[in-house]
Amino acid sequence: MTQTQLEALYSLHIQELQSRTRQVLQREQLDALVIHSGQAKRVFLDDMDYPFKVNPHFKHWLPVTEVPNSWLVVNGEDKPKLIYYQPNDFWHKVIELRDEFWLEHFDIQILTQANEVEQHLPRVLTDYAYIGEHLGVAKALGFEQVNPEAVLNYLHYHRAYKTDYEHECLRRSTEKAVKGHIAAKQAFLAGRTEFEINQAYLNACLHDENQVPYTNIIALNENAAILHYMVRDNQAPKELRSFLIDAGASYNGYASDITRTYSLKDDAFADLVKVMDDVQQKLVKGLKPQLKYGDLHVQCHLELAHVLEEFGIINIGAEQAVEKQITRTFFPHGLGHHLGLQVHDVGGFMADVRGTHVEPPKDHPYLRTTREVEVGQVFTIEPGLYFIDSLLAELKDSSAGKYVNWNKVDAFKPYGGIRIEDNVIVHHTHNENMTRNAGLD
Repeated sequence: MTQTQLEALYSLHIQELQSRTRQVLQREQLDALVIHSGQAKRVFLDDMDYPFKVNPHFKHWLPVTEVPNSWLVVNGEDKPKLIYYQPNDFWHKVIELRDEFWLEHFDIQILTQANEVEQHLPRVLTDYAYIGEHLGVAKALGFEQVNPEAVLNYLHYHRAYKTDYEHECLRRSTEKAVKGHIAAKQAFLAGRTEFEINQAYLNACLHDENQVPYTNIIALNENAAILHYMVRDNQAPKELRSFLIDAGASYNGYASDITRTYSLKDDAFADLVKVMDDVQQKLVKGLKPQLKYGDLHVQCHLELAHVLEEFGIINIGAEQAVEKQITRTFFPHGLGHHLGLQVHDVGGFMADVRGTHVEPPKDHPYLRTTREVEVGQVFTIEPGLYFIDSLLAELKDSSAGKYVNWNKVDAFKPYGGIRIEDNVIVHHTHNENMTRNAGLD
């Protein structure tokens, strides 16, 4: 897609956001939303700030992710007002406005002093809603409506329906991450350390640590059994066996989220990875409109049970293994989640615009979305199979422990575990697997 085509999609994206804003303001009898990009947060007892993370409601409108103290005033009718922070500062890099493709869609006013923003806002803010995290700032400015629940519910519910512009940003984010994954795999095969593999990933993505959408998981051997492993050892293990990487990238504020698992040798663990990859692709195909995402998660447990049975890890039938909750030991997290402006994008448990909450299945409390799948939505699909000491110990001590071949478990434990994750757009006639399309097997 050319830049001109992307700009055309962005124009339609702004029209859609204007429409949503207009509707929610009418519903809640408000005049406008005032969206704060956020502000820097000082490290406790220090003179440095934490890395800035922009308000996702702000970057929904425009691809500005590194500028604090900026504001949007939107009412769904007039051209949105952008109050852009551009201080006179010789200590830090000031991100100046240039000839950006999105400029024409905003009425831009420059703010040079963060504490003078009230000069750019209406004097009376009674019917204006502040959207942001800095409640003290909102109170000081005189906002009476601060993050109204009904407004947020409406916006979050609709965030699941991605525009064509958002789909393209997610494709480009995925393409960047795939470059990183390919580089990371090559580094693993070359015997690099976790630290070195992570550096190879960042170099290929042209990201630094603060630009990736979440902290990369770079896990060798047993470390792959730690679901959120973030240590990155700078010493190579004595014997290299396996590698799990869970890492994404960012494009115009949109996140990708991809996981792969590799075996160094052509061994039984490599066979297990191959079968889990087949399961993952089957589940991607099973993602269909009108399906409850939770139902696909339950199906995943049955698929996993068949894998455990095939490899002799359990000595009980697949259906019985699910019924006895044995698979929860080997697959303790959810199948996936919504993806977009945030890695775990909002709205996954909402049944309607009022925010009616739909609980996950009783036996699967860690599922991140229970929503019905619809066209235009974007999900991750990430089944896993892990050998986690604490969970295995609980299973071994339970009445179901007798249904596990523990010698098989012991043989696979040094490899840690497997997770395979793709980013998928749901269309009317098919699912678009952005990860595979970008060239990652």
